[in-house]
Amino acid sequence: MPVEALATAAGTATMEITVSKSELLRELTATQGVVERKTTIPILSNYLFEASGDKLSLTATDLDLSLRTSCNAKVRKEGACTIPARKLYGYVKLLPDAEITIKLLENHWVSIRCGRSNTKMVGMARSNFPTLPAFPTAGVVKIPVQVLRSLIAKTGFAIANEESRYTLNGALMVLKAESITMVATDGHRLAHIERSGETFEGVSGELKTLVPKKAMDELKSLLDSTDAEVVDFAKDESTLFFRIGSRLLTSRQLTGQFPNYEAVLPKDNSKSITLHGEDFSAAISRVAQFADERSHAVRLKLENGELKLSASSTETGESEDSLETDYNGDSFTIGFNAQYILEFLKAVGTGDVKLELKDAQSAGQLRPADGENYKYRYVVMPMRI
Repeated sequence: MPVEALATAAGTATMEITVSKSELLRELTATQGVVERKTTIPILSNYLFEASGDKLSLTATDLDLSLRTSCNAKVRKEGACTIPARKLYGYVKLLPDAEITIKLLENHWVSIRCGRSNTKMVGMARSNFPTLPAFPTAGVVKIPVQVLRSLIAKTGFAIANEESRYTLNGALMVLKAESITMVATDGHRLAHIERSGETFEGVSGELKTLVPKKAMDELKSLLDSTDAEVVDFAKDESTLFFRIGSRLLTSRQLTGQFPNYEAVLPKDNSKSITLHGEDFSAAISRVAQFADERSHAVRLKLENGELKLSASSTETGESEDSLETDYNGDSFTIGFNAQYILEFLKAVGTGDVKLELKDAQSAGQLRPADGENYKYRYVVMPMRI
C-alpha cells in the first residue's frame, strides 16, 4: 500500500502550499482542454495536486489524454490532494493577484485562502486518481517546436470528425532521419506536409505514429504558448509522450492502419493556375454565401485568362465572381466544397497559391506557389454540381 494511502487511511494526510495566483492560473488554463467535462468517473473531473521540494505539480486526465504541468510554490508540508477542476479554475480566475494558500483538511476537503477570501472545496481521495505512465528513458526524439507547430496548423483541420472512421480521427506523423511528414484526411480532402533538412537523431528507417485529433488540438495550444524550442517526443506500446518545457502531454495511441495516402496524391494535374491567396479566399467567401447549406458547393469555371466562381441555391439566390488568371487552355467546370478550400487558404496565410487540375472528375490539388522549406499540398475531391 503506498505511503500516501496509508497516511490517508490514518487520517493524517497533509499538504500545505503557497503559490502565486498568476502562476497557478497559467497552469490551470493550460490544462482546461484535458479536464473531463461529462464523465461517469467523478475523479476525472478533479486535478491531482502534488507538492514536493519547491514545486506544485498538477495533473489532469480523461484517461485518453493527460497533461502534467508544474509551477513554483512554497511547500510548507509535502503531500497530495485532488480538487474539482472546473470549480477551482472558475474560482482562482476571480481572486485578486496575490498569494494563494492551499491546505488539505480532513475527509479530503481542501482550504483555499487568498487575501480576505477563504473557501473550502470538497475533494476526493488521492488514491482514486489514475496512475499515469512514466516518460520513457529511451527512444526520445527531439522535434523543433516551430516545425511541429507548422505541421499541425497545416494539417489538423483536415482530420475526420466521424467516430466511425476511427483511423482517420488522427494525423499520421512520419519521422525519418532527415525529414518529418504529417498527413491528415477525412476521405474528402487530404493535407500533406513534409519538412526536410532537419536531423532527427536516433531515428532509423521510418517511425510512423498516429496522433489522435484531441492530442493534436492540445499539442497546438501548448506549442502556441511555450518559449521552449524543442519537443521531446517518445512512445511505448500504447502511449504517446510530448514533453514541452515543464509540461508533459500523454495520449493513448490510435491503433489501426492509416490509408495509403501516397496513392491519392495526384500525378498528372496538367492544368495549373496561380492565384493570389487573399483574393481567391475573398471571392470564394462571397460566392459561398449563396451555396447550398448542406453541400457548400461552389462551381469553378476555367476560361482563357479568367476563373469564374459561382454558387446558387433555391433558398438564397445565386452569386458569381471572377478572378484574372494566367490560364490559356480548354474551358471546363469543376465543383468543390467551399469550406474545404477556405480552410486551406486560411492555413497557408498570405501569398500566391497554385490550383492544379486534371478534369472535372479528378481530385484538385492546391499548394503554396513558393515552396519555402515545406513541401505542402492539399488534395480535394470534386463534387457533382
